[in-house]
Amino acid sequence: MSIFRSAALFIALGLSVAACQKQEAPTNNETSASDPRGVHRDQAGKPAPDVELRDADDEPATLADAKGQPVLVNIWATWCAPCVKELPTLQAVAKQKGEVRVIAVSQDMAPRGSVDAFLEKNKLTDLEVWHDPKMGLSSASGAEILPTTILYDAQGREVWRYVGDLDWSGEEARKLLAELPAAGRG
Repeated sequence: MSIFRSAALFIALGLSVAACQKQEAPTNNETSASDPRGVHRDQAGKPAPDVELRDADDEPATLADAKGQPVLVNIWATWCAPCVKELPTLQAVAKQKGEVRVIAVSQDMAPRGSVDAFLEKNKLTDLEVWHDPKMGLSSASGAEILPTTILYDAQGREVWRYVGDLDWSGEEARKLLAELPAAGRG
């Protein structure tokens, strides 16, 4: 790995850690220049990045493999406290018999086994987790704060993204997920 790439990964990791230490997201969905947390629609219509990830079976995969139904992609890491806090609520959404597939993409650079051990220890075994040890998805999608959760429609186009942690079993999340019929099913 080149020195430049190593430095870039180190800087990205540092920014992500700093972002994870911010206070909780506002509850009114409003965003501002000084506080980027909340719902963003400025990238609506943009296709999902074509980045190679490792799927739940540790096989090579891209988000294009999830086309055909809406997918809620959560970009997270085991070392990010707000990420860990919201994972159980994402698992609850994933367990519901609904129209959205939930994929949590770990940005941990550690081997997949350590991520799996973390999930088992925290009883998050019903959540579909992909692994991105090169942090390519956060980079390609422009996710500068962890967690960032992006809703893609059935054609693989971004509908909105939520920057920061959210209780995905709460009213605010229900309102956001209610936009699925308008997001297109393919």
